[in-house]
Amino acid sequence: MSETKKAISQDRKRTNILHDQELALIAYLVERMPRWVTSNMLTSLGLCGNLLVAVLMCLATVWGSWLLLFTPIAFFINWFGDSLDGRLAYYRKKPRKWFGFCLDIVVDWIGIVAIGLGYYAYVQPAWKVVGFIFVVLYGAEMIISQLRYKVTDKYSIDSGILGPTEVRIILTLLFCSEFFFPGSMQWFGLVISIILLFSFISDFRKLLAAADERDIALRREQQQASN
Repeated sequence: MSETKKAISQDRKRTNILHDQELALIAYLVERMPRWVTSNMLTSLGLCGNLLVAVLMCLATVWGSWLLLFTPIAFFINWFGDSLDGRLAYYRKKPRKWFGFCLDIVVDWIGIVAIGLGYYAYVQPAWKVVGFIFVVLYGAEMIISQLRYKVTDKYSIDSGILGPTEVRIILTLLFCSEFFFPGSMQWFGLVISIILLFSFISDFRKLLAAADERDIALRREQQQASN
């Protein structure tokens, strides 16, 4: 198990609060994954999970909020596919680092847009802008992660103690709460958007500081080269 954990985590540093438990579960799963299952299949499965969330929200506008109680299944499908696709490739020693990187970013963005559209379709007109804000801020965090990778050469998908897994859990609780407390999803959506805003501001400041340090180091290298 320890060798598997090392193999599947070699390309990124994780800081999310559930990292240890999640890594152990992923290692357990990739060791038992059938040979016919490929990373691309898992990526597609992950996208289907997010699309299912969007479909459930759209259907809930017609048939009732009880359909939102099925969103945990959809988010689990998304977690399973999105978390295991690249890890499976590393475990099998067949990583496609840049292909997988590009594919994951685009697929994740499509999934977030779909969820945002589902939220937009479900909530009352006065709250629809919250869905738009959520998509924009989540997209901004994705941009920050790519810029951080460019500046520091270190790829991280987490923002402090929160990572994609924690976000899925929060969203699951948000959607399920709507059935028990009608209208709560609108307020929770607003709270999450505010949290994302402050997270973006904090991450952006850290990114600028890292970029400034790299510029200083680059100038020193240039001065040394010219002397």
